Amino acid sequence: MSRAYAEVIGDPIAHSKSPAIHNFWLGKLGINAEYRCCHVGPDELAGYVLERRADPDWRGCNVTIPHKQAVLTLLDSIAPDARAIGAVNTVGPCEGGVLLGRNTDVEGIRRALDGIEVRGQRAVLLGAGGAARAAAFALKQMQPATVTVMNRSAAKAEQLLTEFQLDGIALPLGPAPEAELVINATSLGMGGQPPLPVTLEQLPAGAAVFDMVYAPLETELLREARRRRLRTIDGLTMLVGQAAAAFSTFFGAEPPREHDAELRALLTA
Repeated sequence: MSRAYAEVIGDPIAHSKSPAIHNFWLGKLGINAEYRCCHVGPDELAGYVLERRADPDWRGCNVTIPHKQAVLTLLDSIAPDARAIGAVNTVGPCEGGVLLGRNTDVEGIRRALDGIEVRGQRAVLLGAGGAARAAAFALKQMQPATVTVMNRSAAKAEQLLTEFQLDGIALPLGPAPEAELVINATSLGMGGQPPLPVTLEQLPAGAAVFDMVYAPLETELLREARRRRLRTIDGLTMLVGQAAAAFSTFFGAEPPREHDAELRALLTA
């Protein structure tokens, strides 16, 4: 008997925590479906999409590196958030076999910042790549007073501010300026990557520091923030938040978020 499924595609993909998250929720809800990893190389993406279109059991996929931009041209419809960001991380079939591309990273960022006062506050965004574009889109919706974009390339930082119509300035990576919120949207500080050359001495008491990196979960940036007794949000919070938005697309049910503590323990074991 066939079984409904969704999956995450990328290259590499074996490290993904998405199957653990989605299968945890499926089990809690008693849904007879599964979520799995599927390795798809750059030259296999078009064939993958064509094949899955014809599979009645396929409920969609999450898309990770290196396909988030390349998949755009293979879909029938792109949601406004994904189009603005220029990247898709969730694909789902709609009525009539239409494939819709979305970007649930925005929802993941918004959920991670739930309870943080952003409107009218000063924000600092580290990075100007794909993750930073999702953060910029989310920040635009949340209406901070200013956004300082810190990046190795000043031109890319300026472009991000202009494209998303954010009021702020571009700075090189270094000591973060005074602000109520700092978001790290770079891969710096991740396992195997160089350290993040940003310090937090100018942040006021009560400021929040959100690091999208989740491997390791305890980054040096978050350690410094805790030493300074600032509020901290780790990358797992965003990962689960964006997965929750994708889950409802795939399986037509809201994930049981009341079990988040148990899920976090599973993911960090």
